[in-house]
Amino acid sequence: MGKSNIQLSVAEIERNIASIQGYMKENNLDLYHVSSFDEYLNEYVPMSNCLRYYVTGFSGSVAEALVPVSGRAKVYVDGRYYEQADLEVDPKIVEVVKVPGNISLFQNLIQDLGDDQKTKLAYNSNRTSLKMSQKLSELVTTVPLNGVFESLIELKKDDKKLKIFDVDSSVSSSSTVEKINRIFNSSDLDAYFVTALDSIAWITNCLGYHLPFQSAFQAKALVTKEKVYCLIDQEIEVNSKNDFVEFVKISGSDYAAKLPKVNKVAYDASAISKSDFDQISSSFSQLSDSPGGLISFHCLKEKSEIKNMEENFKRGDQAIFKTIKWFKQKVESGEEATELDLYNRTSEEYAKQGAVSQSFNTIAGVGANGSIIHYGGSEEKVIAKGTDMILLDSGGYFEDGFATDTTRTFMGSDTAEVDPKMKEIYTLTLKGTLQCQHAVFPPGTKGCVLDGLARASMRQFGYDYNHGTGHGVGVNVHEGGVRLSPLSVVPMKEGQVCSIEPGIYIPGFGGVRIENIAIVEKHPDFEGMLRFRPLVYIGYEKQLIDESLLTSEEKNWLIDYHKECEKRGTLFS
Repeated sequence: MGKSNIQLSVAEIERNIASIQGYMKENNLDLYHVSSFDEYLNEYVPMSNCLRYYVTGFSGSVAEALVPVSGRAKVYVDGRYYEQADLEVDPKIVEVVKVPGNISLFQNLIQDLGDDQKTKLAYNSNRTSLKMSQKLSELVTTVPLNGVFESLIELKKDDKKLKIFDVDSSVSSSSTVEKINRIFNSSDLDAYFVTALDSIAWITNCLGYHLPFQSAFQAKALVTKEKVYCLIDQEIEVNSKNDFVEFVKISGSDYAAKLPKVNKVAYDASAISKSDFDQISSSFSQLSDSPGGLISFHCLKEKSEIKNMEENFKRGDQAIFKTIKWFKQKVESGEEATELDLYNRTSEEYAKQGAVSQSFNTIAGVGANGSIIHYGGSEEKVIAKGTDMILLDSGGYFEDGFATDTTRTFMGSDTAEVDPKMKEIYTLTLKGTLQCQHAVFPPGTKGCVLDGLARASMRQFGYDYNHGTGHGVGVNVHEGGVRLSPLSVVPMKEGQVCSIEPGIYIPGFGGVRIENIAIVEKHPDFEGMLRFRPLVYIGYEKQLIDESLLTSEEKNWLIDYHKECEKRGTLFS
């Protein structure tokens, strides 16, 4: 999800694959599963620390990779990355496996593995979840390795001075002790062991910005009823006055002796590495899997958090509105306006609104590049024309460390002639956003139901998209606890904050995505029902709307939304 901070040549990737295959031959291994995660099972990993990048050259945020003892490696990607993988990966040395939307990347991978127990598969135990390692061992003979892969290739290190500090005191939020009390209320657990960085930032009320596009800091934590013990294994300057957080320096992966003695400890098998599980297994006698870990608590936002997020999105709205307005004026004046100009101006406008950082790498795609769903390569040589359709997906972090995320698609000029195909795909995408955003649903409704609402109109015209409709938003721009997708059985609950982002993408032509973030709240009129309330208010591109495709109800929704945008000064003329 970010620009690569390193560049690898095809020759380097070939050498890395050869080095891994040489080790496999020496140790009688058939396959090596290469993780995309770091030591915290973090989704957002700098390419310098993403092992999968070193053997595939693919820089997307999510993928699975397999290296066989001989022949081509494989990289498994979902629909967001089909085009990007084809552009980045050399097919002579790496096969791109395009996984359909009805199964996960890992499911596709294990289907390819089969169930031959004679197959010996190695994996990185410090970068692979316990749950994944257990599934792999059910199919084949597994060989967990810690640090071996890193020693076989030349990792390109980033030198960065790291700090940990308290959330700005002006930000309203519950204290760590209040959050601890909420977590352990009517629970017989003594502690949670946590490696999810957003969960640790949330419970400690501390930030660090240690990794690109994240406000969190690198640590592992034991959350007890008395305090939070944060384990850090790097040189980090800690500036925190939180009496309920203790920072414990550890060396490498051997930290069991430094943990307090407690009995009943919960962990999330999907969010703890195999090597970390082995560590805590030697320390605690009563361990239990608690799916979601602390995410089930922080995905339900408190009133103070919602208030903060509302203010953050107002500032984000202004940054996006001013960026688009500036870019249109630049195009219409005849001045050269490039993708890179749009990318850079977005960051500048967020900074003017007080953003500390972007919450992900801005996606600024002009013309055909708008069809590359997670396009991260905005270029100076791509010059926008008035007749181009342009996609801008951006977000920022403000004082509280919570992310924003919004997408708008617009024309290079308000006076340009619009291709009818552009109007069609824009309007059908808009219908999906409106239909989902105005849904009325009971608590517990599964995410797949709402995902279907966003796709219904475009499917009647033969369109669809290869990504989910919505993800949670919190400390990380992708937060667990809520998901709108064809596969999601996650129940909808009051207090969730999630994206609504349908899209239509036509390679070689262009793409549309319209993304609003919304809070799930009780319906004001219908008892026992929930609804979405938008946090984003930026006017839609009027010249791209074909009103003949809208129902009367959708037209009224559009009028009401634009009235609110006008009040906020974010409606395009």
